Amino acid sequence: MATLGAEAAPDAPGVVLGRYRLGRRLGSGGFGVVWEARDERLDRPVAVKVIPREGGRRAEREARAAARLNHPGIVTLYESGADADATYLVSELVSGRTLGDAIEDGALSDRDVLVIGAALCDALGHAHAQGVIHRDVKPQNVILPAAGTATAVAKLTDFGVASLLGAERLTRTSDVVGTLAYMAPEQAEGRPAGEAADVYALALVLYEALAGVNPVRASGPAATARRLGAVLPSLRRLRRDLPAELCEALDHAVRPEPDARGSLEDLRSALEGTLPEADDEPGTVTPGLVERTAARAAVLSERRGPRVPLRLPLRVQAGLGAGGLCLLGVLAPVPGEAAPAAAVGSWLAAAGVVAVAVALLPRLGWLAAATAGVGWLAFGPVAQPGAAVLVAVALAPVPLLLPRAPWLWSAPALAPLLAVPGLAGAFPALAGQPRTALRRAALGAVGVWWLVLSELLLARDLLFGRPAGTPGPEAWQGDPAEALADALLPALSVVPAAAALWAGAALVLPWLARGRSLPAAVVGVVAWSISLAVGTVAVGDGLHAGGGALDPEVVAGGAALAGLLALAGLAVRARAAASRVP
Repeated sequence: MATLGAEAAPDAPGVVLGRYRLGRRLGSGGFGVVWEARDERLDRPVAVKVIPREGGRRAEREARAAARLNHPGIVTLYESGADADATYLVSELVSGRTLGDAIEDGALSDRDVLVIGAALCDALGHAHAQGVIHRDVKPQNVILPAAGTATAVAKLTDFGVASLLGAERLTRTSDVVGTLAYMAPEQAEGRPAGEAADVYALALVLYEALAGVNPVRASGPAATARRLGAVLPSLRRLRRDLPAELCEALDHAVRPEPDARGSLEDLRSALEGTLPEADDEPGTVTPGLVERTAARAAVLSERRGPRVPLRLPLRVQAGLGAGGLCLLGVLAPVPGEAAPAAAVGSWLAAAGVVAVAVALLPRLGWLAAATAGVGWLAFGPVAQPGAAVLVAVALAPVPLLLPRAPWLWSAPALAPLLAVPGLAGAFPALAGQPRTALRRAALGAVGVWWLVLSELLLARDLLFGRPAGTPGPEAWQGDPAEALADALLPALSVVPAAAALWAGAALVLPWLARGRSLPAAVVGVVAWSISLAVGTVAVGDGLHAGGGALDPEVVAGGAALAGLLALAGLAVRARAAASRVP
């Protein structure tokens, strides 16, 4: 029980059960009113639910249910008792807010929702193991403790309508208890509601937290009741950016038939499995978006549609990125001579073809272009098998680290491209723009990898410089074994520290630039830029790069541009979020 919505209550009872002094009214639900109180005997804050005498049997059931449970994700019951006026349930006081309020305020990121969902799976799993079925899982019955006040990220409360296996039934089979908009179809029909009913309700809560709308809730109770038992619109049709596996798991868990929903373990596995891909910035579902999304959900077909293809802007981005990657070939030296105009024209034509192919088929087009490029280097008119090995080694990690983001597969090329005018240090700001932590870190690390290998392939010191004693490409580009021994292995001494720096910088950038006010965001970005510059110099000095220490002007210029790009990205996201509000 939390301090959400607390209000003064001058007419509150004084002391109940001889020791609990009631204070503010916190809320109502589960057939009673919840008060903030103080245990005068133990001198600690508590929450007291006051249930009228006519609800005594329900109070007894809630107390018996809560007494069976001992889990950090469930609000702890301390004591129950009664007097001539009411029955009292005394529990821990959890300072925080309800999940319902957090959803309404747009305060949660997708990652937050998945973490909360996994915690609730654990809490319900414990309850089920003790023979307790909650039967009223909803956002208002989930408390998100304030930071530093509890070990759990979420706490389940209000077992007022719970059923206890093996206990005497307090309702007839045909009685309906719970909250209609979160009620499993079998529960709404008055049939026995088991563990599958809690799975359904929890999945519906997570659906709402991710989409901003409960697909069952309609304009009134009668309209809501008509939706019970229907196949719900797929979550992926409302949130196309979510991982398909997550949407499928939640769609599965809200099926009308109890036996078709799977278990809490299945749901928790899907939540944990997609956690690395989850957006970690709050406000994905913004205030005001709920109404618009609800209207959209009302017109969606109840039949699941086909998987949504990659959106056009992302296809264009993928194509442009792949074409830009091909343009790096214009900078690559041809052994023994400068690249003629005809070769430059051929590269430009190839870049155009690749851009169109990748835009049409992002994954297949990119893989085909990469394979063709490596093959051309290895067996083309001017064969460079050693260079082909380095290019293949550079390209190979990308689809593995960014499997579901093909539009980002060519983005690491921006690192060496920015390095040509001396602005490589700005790349971590670009790498920090994707909405998931895994993609940001992967992009930052691969950018370093491509930059270091580009220094070898182009025979130019772009930022960190080639390791001391590394020969130029003319010494190894004709022999794969020599390329591995004389170029790749020395480069590996450069990569780990630099990759860790850029991956970490990209990873934390959105968190540092997430200030509630512009001054706070500016301070965070400035501190980030300075730290990036200092870290880059430290890494460069520690590597003893060829040519000595890094150029301070180059490092400072890159860091300054990185800060500007970070602020620009913050402004673009703020404007995009504002535009989503009707």
